[in-house]
Amino acid sequence: MRHALDSFIRWLKYTAIPWYTSLGLRRGTITLEVRGRKTGQPVRLSLTSVRHAGARYLVALYDQAQWAKNVRAAHGAATLLSGERQPVRLVEIPQAERAPILLDYVNQRAFSHSGPASARLFFGLTSKPTLADMAALADRYLVFRIDPLDTTHS
Repeated sequence: MRHALDSFIRWLKYTAIPWYTSLGLRRGTITLEVRGRKTGQPVRLSLTSVRHAGARYLVALYDQAQWAKNVRAAHGAATLLSGERQPVRLVEIPQAERAPILLDYVNQRAFSHSGPASARLFFGLTSKPTLADMAALADRYLVFRIDPLDTTHS
């Protein structure tokens, strides 16, 4: 029974939800496709993107996230699926520059969590977070800027 539950959860997390978010029906939630660093096969995962200062970002909610390891191994090469396929380069942001992006992330509504719920669940904060709060936590969370690739010139 446990194996069946684990299989269902894996299917839900890596197949059903990424398929749904790839349709582009939920603003801010996208499907990231990146090559697995061990298998070389495409891996898809739903993530919440955040807008900050005119750019879009992805946040790894812990520094050992498998998708972030795959992005690093792929030298940032990835594809976003949100109504269409968009090749991108994900650029890791230095720790000193992460706090304002993390603050924007926690203050927006994610796929299934409000800003306050995200602050509690993902960041362990009980009150409305401040920039100083996020700066104190920035070493625990990876942030990647989404740079679209120009595919018009081949």
